[in-house]
Amino acid sequence: MELKLTGSEFKDMAGAYSAMLTPFTKDDKVNEGAIEQLIEYGLANGLNGFYLTGSTGEFLLMSVEERKQVFRRAAKAANGRCKLIAHVGAARTDDAIELAKCAADVGCDWVSSVAPVYFGQSFEAQYRHYSAISGATDLPFMVYCFRSELVPERDIRLFDIKNVKGMKYTGSDYYAVQRMKRRLGKEAIFFAGRDEQLCCALAYGNVFSGGIGTCYNLIPKHFARICECCAKNDFRAAGRWQDEANRFVDLLLSDENWSCWKAMMGLVGIDCGAARRPYAPLSAAARRKCVRQFAELGLVDRKFIVG
Repeated sequence: MELKLTGSEFKDMAGAYSAMLTPFTKDDKVNEGAIEQLIEYGLANGLNGFYLTGSTGEFLLMSVEERKQVFRRAAKAANGRCKLIAHVGAARTDDAIELAKCAADVGCDWVSSVAPVYFGQSFEAQYRHYSAISGATDLPFMVYCFRSELVPERDIRLFDIKNVKGMKYTGSDYYAVQRMKRRLGKEAIFFAGRDEQLCCALAYGNVFSGGIGTCYNLIPKHFARICECCAKNDFRAAGRWQDEANRFVDLLLSDENWSCWKAMMGLVGIDCGAARRPYAPLSAAARRKCVRQFAELGLVDRKFIVG
């Protein structure tokens, strides 16, 4: 069921978002041309937007200037045709603030952040971190709950912070999210971050408005269709799309080297390069194997191949 949110910041936000890969060139620079290709491929397959320099985007392996470069190029390529959520999470709060200001300047629609990385692991430190970031711009802010327990009675306090209007929840305790949302007493938008459970999250009723995930880079049509079917209460059809998508999730999780994930984009004609160290680059043979395994699933619509 599609949620009806009346605030202007929520307009046209519902749907499927790629947690966009950050493509690199052979000499390990940000590949701006491939950013444009990723956006065109995603839009052609029904995505509603892109979540930039998040976990999938290797944000901890990038410099602040490189992340700004991604924001600028993505905004230019999108040209207002979709929503852009700029993940600005960083170990240093000051870096996150700098990134948030850049995101606002170049035309991103929302900013988002994980909790403090490594330092400041307490809830109070998280509250201070988010307060400083969300107060740096007028953009709506999306909390990124990543691999951490959601405690409704505690975490609801985050929505008291200026501009905090949503959450990307990469967990599977949808009951906890429902309990927190019920207590909120204000409008907020929630996105599910577990690719393999998107249909489950959306079936939870008046909780999630869409999903954000890694696999959306490679098979965006499947996740766009899941969101569309669930919005129409056609969960049988959504389940069929989820079943197909999870065949790919199985393949993706079979190799811990993110370079393999990026190599698979070669099937649709987008060269994303390799993941940065500590991941290892792939040999030519290994890259061909990744692409072949992806192709054998038969999930890619050939008419959307780039080039």
